[in-house]
Amino acid sequence: MAETLFTSTATAKGGREGHVQSSDNVVSFDTAMPGTKRAKELENSTNPEQLFAAGYAACFDGALQLVAGKEKVKFDSEVTANVSLQKDETDNGFKLAVKLEVKGTGIDQDKLQELVEKAHQVCPYSKATRNNIEVTVQAV
Repeated sequence: MAETLFTSTATAKGGREGHVQSSDNVVSFDTAMPGTKRAKELENSTNPEQLFAAGYAACFDGALQLVAGKEKVKFDSEVTANVSLQKDETDNGFKLAVKLEVKGTGIDQDKLQELVEKAHQVCPYSKATRNNIEVTVQAV
């Protein structure tokens, strides 16, 4: 059994038309499906895909800097996660797809792409999604 370093906890009530809150109250958002009346009424509402995108972007950037540090490469990075909700034709349900766009300042483009590919192998979110959803990773 792997050693647990920490556990984060959040609770959702009402699904896409409700509220999410972390146990420490740092995260506390109303949720609304984009384009709905509720989303228009609640300007600061979010959705599960947006929350997932924020987590994946932060985690991937951390993994990228970890890999770069091991190779003694220093640069500034920025990761944008585009998380899409898609119709799943196999079961008439829904699925996610992710496109990660990674920018690097002070690094050669080929070296950045190499580090991005290595980070994709160690990032916990990448490991969790591997072979489950489509994830595209690109140095831009």
